[in-house]
Amino acid sequence: MDNLARLLKESWALVEDDRVRLSGHFYARLFLLDPALRHLFPVQMTGQGDRLLEAIITAIHTVDDPESFDEFLRALGRDHRKYHVDDSHYATMGVALLDALRSTAGDGWNLEYDQAWREAYAAITALMVAGAKADDDPPFWHAEVLTHERYGPDTAVLTCRALQHPLRWQAGQYVSLEAPRHHPRVWRNYSIANAPNDENLLEFHVRSPGAGWLSGALVRRVRPGELLRVAAPMGSMTLDRNSERDVLCVAGGVGLAPIKALVEELATYNRTRWVHVFYGARQAADLYGLAGLEELVAVHPWLSVTPACSEEPDFDGEQGDIPDVVARYGPWTTHDCYVSGSARMVRSTLRVLAADEVPPPHIRYDTFGDL
Repeated sequence: MDNLARLLKESWALVEDDRVRLSGHFYARLFLLDPALRHLFPVQMTGQGDRLLEAIITAIHTVDDPESFDEFLRALGRDHRKYHVDDSHYATMGVALLDALRSTAGDGWNLEYDQAWREAYAAITALMVAGAKADDDPPFWHAEVLTHERYGPDTAVLTCRALQHPLRWQAGQYVSLEAPRHHPRVWRNYSIANAPNDENLLEFHVRSPGAGWLSGALVRRVRPGELLRVAAPMGSMTLDRNSERDVLCVAGGVGLAPIKALVEELATYNRTRWVHVFYGARQAADLYGLAGLEELVAVHPWLSVTPACSEEPDFDGEQGDIPDVVARYGPWTTHDCYVSGSARMVRSTLRVLAADEVPPPHIRYDTFGDL
């Protein structure tokens, strides 16, 4: 496995700086091999290649960690049922992927790399198919939007009720959402912002500062009464109930969503662990969830919340980027640490925790962009 991991990472280095070309070649080849597959994808492919590459990057960086490799790919297989992917599609995708890798890598590609990717893709496919077949849940749930609250021009909080089958998730996990009325076959990951409950209620925090298709629709156009589609929960940023360590939670912007869910879950059983939440944004107006956190602080003496703003000098709280604020309050060596926010914010926070010598197994995070 060590040699396979080395070959995969070496060969990936040949193409990682040319991802646009790689994904473009992959999809062109895929649809040429099987034109019917085009109907499984959105009309506009913008961003689709990035999601493919994120999955590939995660797989090749976990291939030397069999437990993580297995867990990630089985979950990915379950998730891909929402695209109506069947076993035969994986073989076609494998041909297209290898062709795209060879073409993008050019003269640096060799037979060893080719064989390594064939072996890895066979393992990837087997685990994804096994994960899909082992799941008795539906490929996705229909969820009715119950409430929709706007916080400024770019942020919204939605509550939904999953219909039909019960939706089982753990606090800290995320799901893929589709808004078929607005952007059919466009899926994007969003963290669930509340702990599991018997009513099948889910809360989502969405920010769309630009022209993001699905996020823009969820913030500006979706209304109560509409139906969304919700895919199977994923992610490992979950609580270790056997741990006796205190807890550090670091949230940036709408990265508050899974942190809020974790705190709600802790509130159901915690009596002995101190929980420190650091919540940052550029402006005070962007700290849309602060009032809710402060309500929890008033009820639970083990909980503290430290808000911070990076671009508002008059803010009555901590000043600076949230990773820098966390560093000032450290060290965090003896804590279980949970980090949620933009890829840049997560990267910076991980550096702070590494400087504090927090053991990597005590740090959990999910990011929907490259680290």
